[in-house]
Order: sequence, then C-alpha cells, then structure tokens
Amino acid sequence: MSEKIILITGASSGFGKSCAEYLSGKGYKVYGTSRKPAAGANAWEMIQMDVNEDDSVARGIRRILEKEGRIDVVLNNAGYGIAGSVEDTSTAEMKAQFETNYFGMFRVCREVLPAMRKQKSGYIINVGSIAGSIGVPFQGAYSACKSAVQNLTEVLRMEVKPYGIKVALIDPGDFKTGFTDSRIKTKQSVANTDYMTRFEKALQTMEHDERKGCDPLQLAKLVDKIIHTKSPRLRYMVGPAMEIFAVHLRKFLPSGIFEGIIMSTYKI
Repeated sequence: MSEKIILITGASSGFGKSCAEYLSGKGYKVYGTSRKPAAGANAWEMIQMDVNEDDSVARGIRRILEKEGRIDVVLNNAGYGIAGSVEDTSTAEMKAQFETNYFGMFRVCREVLPAMRKQKSGYIINVGSIAGSIGVPFQGAYSACKSAVQNLTEVLRMEVKPYGIKVALIDPGDFKTGFTDSRIKTKQSVANTDYMTRFEKALQTMEHDERKGCDPLQLAKLVDKIIHTKSPRLRYMVGPAMEIFAVHLRKFLPSGIFEGIIMSTYKI
C-alpha cells in the first residue's frame, strides 16, 4: 500500500490542524473533519462531520470509504474544554463536555471498526490528556471525560487486537494551541463569588502554562511515529517534562502530599 488514508476529527484548528498539515505533507491522504468546514486551499480534504451526531459521523466515514475503499488511521482529536468548579457546573454543561470529548470519540470508533475489521488492519489513536491522570482543579468535567477516554482506549485495544487493529492513546500536556482561547467558563462560575478568587488564580495559571507550552508539531510527529510502529504502546505522553514527571511521581507519593503539590501549583 503506497498511501495511508487518515481521518482526523477536529482538524480546523489546534492539534487536528497541525497533524493534518504535517501528515499530508508527508504524503498521506488526509481527511479532516469539522462541524462547519471552511472553504480554502488545504493540502488535505475537509469534510463536514459533527461528532455529537450519530448520522453525521456515519455519513462522513461512509463518504471516505466509498471514495477510498479503506481507512487506515483514525485520530480522534475533536474536543474542547470547560472550566468551573464541580458545584458551578450544571448537569447540562457536564453532559455537553462528555458528548463531544468522550461520546464523539466513541461514535467514530464504533463507526469505523467494521471496515477496519474487514480489512484486518488499522490504527485508532485517541487524544486524551495528562489531565485525565491528574485531576486539575476547576477543570473537573474535562479531567473526568479524559479519564474515561483513557479507560475506553485500554479496553478497545484488547478487544480489537485479534483483528489486526492497533489502538493507542496520546496524552498531551500543555501546548500552544487555540484550546486556551476556546475554553468555556461554566455559567455559574462567573457568578459564584465563593469560588471566584481561587477559580481565577487556577485559570490564570492554566492559561499561562498553555500559552508557554510546547509546539503542537511534536504531537503530529508522534502520530507519524505511532502509525509506523508495528506494536505501539497503549499510552504516549507528550508535553513539558515536569508534567509528564508529575504523572509518574503520584505513584510514589502519599495522596495528601501530591494533592498539596497540585493545589500549590495552581495557587489555590
């Protein structure tokens, strides 16, 4: 096979766009998705897909399969973040976070698996987050859904291994992307003065670290490496060294001490 067919969800900005640019430049046939793809001269093809809707996901994947006959790699990247204390997050806001970041990934996996099983090959790479392993204060909804992504990826990997399908998880730390500017504050978080001071301190720290974070090209190169690996690992962490170190450190520290380090880091 001379050319891999790659599907990247959420390719209009951030990680998705960086990966689409890099991988298409390497000679892969890349299809990016967006809810409202803008017209433009990209080296890859953008298609309409809303990962929140079963029918939209089915149509998008069917379109690629009808045109190409196969999908070799799926990068489940579509997602966004909300910020606010657990108390200040409504049920609707929590559900919306899971709808895109978790169920969106689930829909794409479920829709593409029959074709990958039939072709007896494929790579599914899900984008999680270091925040799925370390709870980040005032990002409870985001941390919770990324933790769920981690666990489903581990299960899926074991279930589809006999069919020649490789499944891996990428957990990024802080990167310089549009994610920072697109983060949504919960409605109640801007009105509840009980949490306001600590919330604002934590959010300022997050935004500072993200704006000073790593180049998303690192993640794109990692994706390229994974799809050339015969037996990829379950999990790849990428980002600032101290954030990756913190994930390992928590295994050895008492929970109270580690919790204190996190609270001090976010100045709460």
